[in-house]
Amino acid sequence: MIAFDHPQDSHRAGSERNVLGGPLVACSRQPLTGFFRDGCCRTREDDAGVHTVCAVMTREFLAFTVKAGNDLVTPQPQWDFPGLVAGDRWCLCASRWLEAAEAGQAPPVVLEATHEKTLAIVPLDLLRRHAAPLP
Repeated sequence: MIAFDHPQDSHRAGSERNVLGGPLVACSRQPLTGFFRDGCCRTREDDAGVHTVCAVMTREFLAFTVKAGNDLVTPQPQWDFPGLVAGDRWCLCASRWLEAAEAGQAPPVVLEATHEKTLAIVPLDLLRRHAAPLP
């Protein structure tokens, strides 16, 4: 089963919290992101990657993640994935974002759209240092 097979989950985006303790807001609907492909960086137990960090893509990060084995640039039509470009917002795996931060390649983070479960992997102060404003 793939997450997009069941976009409706028992959790509702409006009831989930961000890393600041407020309501979780949408990360991106264009391109459509999230484990559930509902625009929000929500998660559940079968999301092994913990796709909870709403990040603004940069050329540097996209090059970094391709080299690390996760190509987010090349379109994958079979998964309805358009490929990302600098400026796109995308729900990243918390551990991949942390790996990029440790390598000095972390993309900016939209804190209001980053799920509170990220805090089990990434410290809030590190996320704050990479905060991007909401548009």
